[in-house]
Amino acid sequence: MWSTAAVTDDDLLAVLHAAVDAVVDVFDDHDDWGLSGQRDGQYASDLAADAAALRVLRDAAIDVMSEESGGGGEGPVAVLDPLDGSTNASRPLPWFATSICVIDSGCARAAVVHDHASGVRWDAVAGGGARIDGVVLPRREAVPLDVSVVAINGLPAANPGWAQFRCFGAAALDLCAVADGRFDAFVDFDTDALGPWDYLGSMLICQEAGVQIEDAFGRPLVVGDHAARRTPVAAVGAAFEELVAFRRQQPSR
Repeated sequence: MWSTAAVTDDDLLAVLHAAVDAVVDVFDDHDDWGLSGQRDGQYASDLAADAAALRVLRDAAIDVMSEESGGGGEGPVAVLDPLDGSTNASRPLPWFATSICVIDSGCARAAVVHDHASGVRWDAVAGGGARIDGVVLPRREAVPLDVSVVAINGLPAANPGWAQFRCFGAAALDLCAVADGRFDAFVDFDTDALGPWDYLGSMLICQEAGVQIEDAFGRPLVVGDHAARRTPVAAVGAAFEELVAFRRQQPSR
């Protein structure tokens, strides 16, 4: 485990980028996109991506909590989703990603999210802004809900007043698309379905781009518990408050 005082943000980002690069390299030669047979809903591609990222992170002596292989530590801890949207990848539908976020002292510190279909990559450090392919993202401005295009996970009982919605199946990319302006908001309508690895990387990218993101029920989003599940909502301005209020009124599914 690295000493918090000894690790710079640049050090962390360099390791996270290297871990994502390792997953990209593995996928160049990967040809098994079917189920792993080891756990319900797990794919061979999940395991291949996990092994590639873990080699880099562990070589750098960073503790890891991965969706696929568990783990954890006292910090800094890299929260890893080796392949978010693995069902999409198996189809193939071009909306799947690798996401890594380092949490340190109860805060998100550095993050990288990579879109494998497009090759686009986002990164962020706390207080240092967010970038897309190395270019600083501008701060998002508020968009009224009635003209918003909203990304969702799960299904709402009714339309809360948005113009349009999309359900693409990879929360890490959905949230990055809010940060860069392709979507105007994100709402999870499923019940405690998203683990920390699903949203933490893109959460920091959203925050550094001026997007408000919180759990709909007021729980902390930054958690190092593998069993924890949350219900994130992300938007800017009045639309955020409207969507949180609507989500809280929705029945459990």
